[in-house]
Amino acid sequence: MSPELVGIVGIVVLLLLFLIRVPVAISLILVGTVGLAIIRDWESALVQLGTTPFSTASSYSLSVIPLFILMGMFLSYSGFGRDLYIAVDAWIGHIKGGLAMTTIGTSALFSAISGSVNATTATMARISLPEMKKYRYDDALSTSCVAAGGTLGILIPPSVILVLYGILTMEPIGKLLIAGLVPGLLQMALFMLLIYFMVWRNPSLAPVSEKKSFMVKVKSLSSIWPFVFLFALSIGGIYFGYFTPTEAGGIGAFGAFILTVLTRRLSWEDFKASLNETTRLTAAIFFIIIGADVFSKFLALSTIPVKITQYVSELNLSATGILLLILAVYLILGLFLEGIAIFVLTLPVVYPLITMLGFDGVWFGVVMILVMNIGLLTPPMGLSVYIISGVVKYIPAQRIFKGVIPMLCMMVLCLVLIVVFPEIVTFLPDLMK
Repeated sequence: MSPELVGIVGIVVLLLLFLIRVPVAISLILVGTVGLAIIRDWESALVQLGTTPFSTASSYSLSVIPLFILMGMFLSYSGFGRDLYIAVDAWIGHIKGGLAMTTIGTSALFSAISGSVNATTATMARISLPEMKKYRYDDALSTSCVAAGGTLGILIPPSVILVLYGILTMEPIGKLLIAGLVPGLLQMALFMLLIYFMVWRNPSLAPVSEKKSFMVKVKSLSSIWPFVFLFALSIGGIYFGYFTPTEAGGIGAFGAFILTVLTRRLSWEDFKASLNETTRLTAAIFFIIIGADVFSKFLALSTIPVKITQYVSELNLSATGILLLILAVYLILGLFLEGIAIFVLTLPVVYPLITMLGFDGVWFGVVMILVMNIGLLTPPMGLSVYIISGVVKYIPAQRIFKGVIPMLCMMVLCLVLIVVFPEIVTFLPDLMK
């Protein structure tokens, strides 16, 4: 059996394992090890299996992951998310669809610390949905705002997924984190404009709440200074070249711990829960990265990435046409696979092709995140929708899926704008020191 055929069979088997819900890391290690054994021999495969975990997990660049996760966990368990929601609500809650916009805005700010879809979605579902229900907001509108806002968690820095992309592609992690900021804010603005338009057309979707006094608005800002401070310290330090991403993560995690202790918002039980959740998430991500490394070695030996790159270069298609074809494949994969599975399955093949076509690697990382976000809201995968359905069991998932359709249109529009105008992504990283 030729190496190319072994590689094709391996990809098919891996895809099948993903579809039957075998854990991503185990699927990657299993297919990669067996594939290496078939192409070479079992001794070589077992040597790779023995050396890869240490060589991968000991990489200095990976240390940024647990640090950013820990920073988010400290702030999440300390209850700062509710204060953040109250503060944003005080400023924009009284306008048409204000609470829904507040949910989007709070999700964006919370994402700037948590960097996680699951954490942002679950937190905002618990905080905002009871408030919108109290003011008689339409269930489809309220849940769609939580689902859409949660997707900002892997776009606005610090994004763990963008860090993973940088590790898999060797793109600079600092530039990747900064690159997600403007697209995240653009997507947030499009969501808010959509909400305003929907409520303007149908006021019954979102009754207007009471307007807060100016003093109440000013007082509410006192509760969000930890978010502003930590974001400016960690992400600003990366942008201006004062910190490496790992140093920024360490400073952010330590700063979050000090803030929660000084404000007496973190109990001993919450502290232990933060460490436990950080350990669990970090171990899961490291396990996936180790699996991706094993699988990538197998795929490189199969010569499939080189063959596909050569084949595409001989096609009579423009670079834009090939990019659109790749994005269409990603949109289809997003219906059935989670984002990390798509990353590790496709990047060894797609990334060399993208760079060969002359596209910027940092820009493509953000484009991939936008496509993945669409998959988070579309059935049958729809991870964000199922998280919300698990928190508010009285609203069926089918109704949430129907409600997010307008939000999906805005996400597609954001993707189109970034493909047409790549400077939206690249201008900030290009200015970095």
